[in-house]
Amino acid sequence: MAAAAQLCDIGFVGTGVMGKNLIMNLVDNGFTVIAFDLDQAKLNALMAQDAAERGDGPARVYTCNSYTDLLASLKRPHLIVLSVPAGDPVDDVCHKLIDAGLQADDIVVDTGNSLWTDTQRREKDYEGKFILFSTAVSGGEVGARFGPSLMPSGDPYAWARIKPMWTAIAAKVDPASGRPIERKAPGEVVARGEPCAAYIGPSGSGHYVKMVHNGIEYADMQLICEAYQVMRDALAMSDEEIAAVFRHWNDGLLNSYLIEISADVLATRDSETGQPLVRIILDKAGQKGTGLWTAVSSMELGCPAPTIAEAVYARSISTLKDQRVQASKLLAGPATERPAATEREALIQQLHDALYCAKICAYAQGFDLMKTAAREQGWSLNFAEIAKIWRAGCIIRAAFLQSIADAYERKEELENLLLDQYFAGQISRYQSNWRRAVANASLWGVPVPGLSSALSYYDSYRTEVLPANLLQGQRDYFGAHAFERTDKPRGKKFHVEWSHPGRPVVKHG
Repeated sequence: MAAAAQLCDIGFVGTGVMGKNLIMNLVDNGFTVIAFDLDQAKLNALMAQDAAERGDGPARVYTCNSYTDLLASLKRPHLIVLSVPAGDPVDDVCHKLIDAGLQADDIVVDTGNSLWTDTQRREKDYEGKFILFSTAVSGGEVGARFGPSLMPSGDPYAWARIKPMWTAIAAKVDPASGRPIERKAPGEVVARGEPCAAYIGPSGSGHYVKMVHNGIEYADMQLICEAYQVMRDALAMSDEEIAAVFRHWNDGLLNSYLIEISADVLATRDSETGQPLVRIILDKAGQKGTGLWTAVSSMELGCPAPTIAEAVYARSISTLKDQRVQASKLLAGPATERPAATEREALIQQLHDALYCAKICAYAQGFDLMKTAAREQGWSLNFAEIAKIWRAGCIIRAAFLQSIADAYERKEELENLLLDQYFAGQISRYQSNWRRAVANASLWGVPVPGLSSALSYYDSYRTEVLPANLLQGQRDYFGAHAFERTDKPRGKKFHVEWSHPGRPVVKHG
């Protein structure tokens, strides 16, 4: 253990991958940290990393072996960050900190992927015992180390206390270009630029926004994977060729972190076999729940997010590996011939445009869901600010987030991203290739649930009269659920006496 030579600025509980990297980011920016973890090996690794990076300089990180020592080593009022798994471990640590002497004006910050309703519940449970604050973190271990996107929410006093630290360690964006300012070396500090950290709102709102971020992430990843599968299975392209396509796409409209890393994955060869790594990764996708939470929330709120939901379902069907192997030998696909090599360039352009349009729709669904939840919860979310803090540091960072921010700055109360003139024009320009790409994939028997669900969402949203009129007639027929009429004021309900020979329409209720 390295006892603190001075009272530290901030305490940390949990020094796993995310905790350790956030700590090293903080000390790079001049803050002193006292850390506690039940695993001594993790504390030793943290101390070794600090020693290696600081050289002959004084220690910047200290460790302790109890919650009591943690509190005793901190400036008052105490500021403690939790980097522990979501769920019961958060409450377990909170109770132990209370037992160790936590006071009412002390602040505990949950940085895990907690369910937003758990955060709301905790704020009430711990009221008067300490101030619970939350900060959702995106960017993975690299983001945590060199600049994450941070989504804090909760007590405004707590935000005032932690704001200098969070804005210091957050990813930075060049305000002129809207592009990330890269920071890749330990000890390097980026003081200029706009920080990707902004106060989201009341308790739970930050974790809700991060949940939706992850739902969009699910959709974005699925859309990229569908483009990959079409190139692999229908266009018979090698992994290296597809990687080159993704790198080319990353120089234009589709510039994003996920396109960049997809190219890297496809270009990597397995060190044991020499084969393309992607070919020996089993096609069974895992999930940690945040995408599912987003899809469930959309259904609970009646706010359509089909592309996010399809991304969750795609991961679920991938887990049916043994059944899929069996089905591949039994279930016939289309007899359509694969395209000629001479058509490849045009078909790749179709895929590019399809991916771009579907990506716009996925983000539109996510922002619409946040707007609906904000109305339900009484939150005042700043969607331009949210788009801005996602421009760097986070997993879904992409160049076109600047255009999303611009859309909400033009019209703060924008009902849906698709109603913004810029994005409406973008889809109008590229939708023909989107439709061709989806149609071709269907003819070739290549599943594209994300691309096609996004197209159906777009077509449904732009359709003045949907077949829900027939659906309401069906519901009234078998369940007397009633319906509204187009020729009567909204809100008035009517019912058909279906068993009556004349089937008269009567007022309902």
